[in-house]
Amino acid sequence: MTIDRQDLRALCEKTLAETHFEGLGRRIVGKVRDSYVDAGRRTLIASDRVSCFDRVVGTIPLKGQVLNQMAAFWFEQTRNIAPNHLISVPDPNVSVVKECRTLPVEFVMRGYLTGSSSTSIWTAYARGDRSYCGHVLPDGLRRHEKLPAPILTPTTKAEQGNHDELTSRADLIARGVLSEQRYDEAHAIAQRLFAEGTRFAEKQGLILVDTKYEMGLDENDEILVVDEIHTPDSSRYWRIEGYEKALQAGESPAAIDKEYVRLWLGEQGYKGDGKPPELPIEVRVEAASRYISAFEQVSGTAFVPNREEPLARIRRNLGLA
Repeated sequence: MTIDRQDLRALCEKTLAETHFEGLGRRIVGKVRDSYVDAGRRTLIASDRVSCFDRVVGTIPLKGQVLNQMAAFWFEQTRNIAPNHLISVPDPNVSVVKECRTLPVEFVMRGYLTGSSSTSIWTAYARGDRSYCGHVLPDGLRRHEKLPAPILTPTTKAEQGNHDELTSRADLIARGVLSEQRYDEAHAIAQRLFAEGTRFAEKQGLILVDTKYEMGLDENDEILVVDEIHTPDSSRYWRIEGYEKALQAGESPAAIDKEYVRLWLGEQGYKGDGKPPELPIEVRVEAASRYISAFEQVSGTAFVPNREEPLARIRRNLGLA
C-alpha cells in the first residue's frame, strides 16, 4: 500500500464530508456523492462519507478518491461492454458525466448467499425463505456459498435516510415502473458487466460477490451505465485465498470492502435504525486501508493519494473562484 496507517490517522482530520460550490449548477446531495447539474452535464463529487444500512455513518479518509478513481477505471474497462456516462475526471474526487434520466431501480447482481442486513439474501434464506426477488433458491445451501448461477435482485431507490426496498422483475413490470423490454435490456447489461467484473476480479485473486448497477437514459432514450461500477461502495469482494477454508469453517471470508464497517456496526448492535455509533479512528483507518487495497488489487495499479486539502484542490481543478 502506498500510504501508511499513521498518515491515514492524520488524514482523518481532513476528510471530505460535504461540498457547497457556487457556479456548478443545481446541487443534489446523495448518500456519498454531491452532484451539480447544469446544461446537460453532471459534476459528481465523491465525498469521504460512508453509507451502511442505507445510512451515512461517518467518513473514511481518502475514500472519495478511491471511489472516484476506481469507478473511472471500470468505466474505461467496460466501454466495449456497455456505454456509460463518463466524460472526464478533472480531480481525484470528481467526475464530469453526461446527465441522464436515471431509471428508478438499482440492479443488484448476486453470486453468493451472503449478507448481514435485514434484507440480505442470507437473512431471508436463513429464516426459511426460498423465493427471493422472484428467484427460487434450492434447499441445503450454506452461508457464503456460491449460488447455482448469478441472479439479478432489483431494489427500488429510496430517498436519503430511507431504506431501499426489494422487488422483482414481475412486480416492476406490473406496476409500470419499467417496461418488460427496458427491464430485460438492463438485465442483459448487468449480466455482461457482472461476468466481466467476475472474470477480471478472479485474475486479480478476488471474488466479486455482489454488486449494484445504476442506469439511465440519454437524450436518445438509450441506456447508459451511470453512478459507479465495481467500487468498494457498490460491491462486495472476497479474497480467493482462504475462501474455501472459511466456508468449511462457517466463518466470514476475508473481505476488502465496506462490509468491514457494516460488520463493526452490527457488533455494536446497530442495524440501520436510529443514530449510528461514532466510528473510532482505528475503524476508519482500517476501512481506508481496505478501500485502498481493494483499488490496488482490483485494478492491478498503485493508488496514488492526493493529500492536499480537498475543498481547495477541487475548487482549483474545476476553475472555480
